Amino acid sequence: MKIAIDAMGGDFAPQAILEGAVAATREHECQVILVGDREILEPQLSHASPPEGRIFIKHASEVVRMDEAPRRALAGKRDSSILKIFELVKSGEADAAISAGNSGAAMMAGMYVLGLLPNVERPAIGSIIPTHSGRVVMLDAGANVDCKPHNLVQFAFMGNALAKITLDMQSPRVGLLSIGEEAGKGNEVVRTTFDILKKSDLNFIGNVEGGDIFADRVDVVVCDGFVGNVALKVAEGVVYTLGMRLKEEIKASLLGRFGYLFMRPALKKFRQRFDYAEYGGALLLGIDGLGLISHGRSNAHAIKNAIITVDGYARARVSRIVRQEVESSADLKQTVGDRVHQVIEHLKEKKMDLGIMDKSEASGGATKEEKT
Repeated sequence: MKIAIDAMGGDFAPQAILEGAVAATREHECQVILVGDREILEPQLSHASPPEGRIFIKHASEVVRMDEAPRRALAGKRDSSILKIFELVKSGEADAAISAGNSGAAMMAGMYVLGLLPNVERPAIGSIIPTHSGRVVMLDAGANVDCKPHNLVQFAFMGNALAKITLDMQSPRVGLLSIGEEAGKGNEVVRTTFDILKKSDLNFIGNVEGGDIFADRVDVVVCDGFVGNVALKVAEGVVYTLGMRLKEEIKASLLGRFGYLFMRPALKKFRQRFDYAEYGGALLLGIDGLGLISHGRSNAHAIKNAIITVDGYARARVSRIVRQEVESSADLKQTVGDRVHQVIEHLKEKKMDLGIMDKSEASGGATKEEKT
């Protein structure tokens, strides 16, 4: 598989990206296309001594910074590295794209270059989160901060498809993240989504609370990107704080330092299980292709794991399986149909408000333009 990676995206780019790519190609049977400024990348790559014929460079003269507005940046920087990685997937030169850069720009680039899957209106970031004894899929993890009920329904079906593949289960338990388990809890969007999912063919178990994410009570957690991203960052912060506090306690006494010698293997496993760098990144679901968004602070180890992870997804044809799942869903088709009807009715109301309804519409008919 050929993996195109945004070599200029991320807090530690391009050095961490390049080192991670070299490590991945040494450990794994894959090829990597580094997309970025050739003048910067070539000297560093020659010093790294990569495996022969495994790493290539594709020049991109522009970079989308973390603090730039995605839409404006992509419109003004047509030769940006974050745009070119998806163009390589579109042309078939690469099987998957990875970026640790501006996640909003990555989402928009994937959406506009590769297009959306049938029955999907917005892409979502699907994260695989370690739990007490397994893993859980959560989406959206940050792509869409404001969502409508039909968006959350689409996320549920995409997450269900991803869970079937990554968690190896036939009927994943799908839960809607809310402030209580009762059906009436949550805001209007959550309550409406609850009613729709309850009637669907999914194994919908109802509302779940924040603590349920890590308690092995659910396999797919559905929420908007604002809530999902906050939940992820809080979890990262808690794990980091616990780790730092544990180090301080160990160093505080001779007995603690002595006990650490025996606890070290268990503590290492604990750190690896909950370290985001071990998972590489999160899939960009809903686009017609394979894209992975890595943490902005990704180091070389995280980039290496991102490449290996997305290579596995490419080999398993995850994108094709998710596409088949959402394309064949009668529930999603109904949801999309309802959404189209809502939009048409909204447009009709706007025309009435503006006083531009013609006589044929007023009498129940429709003009040729209206039918279109």
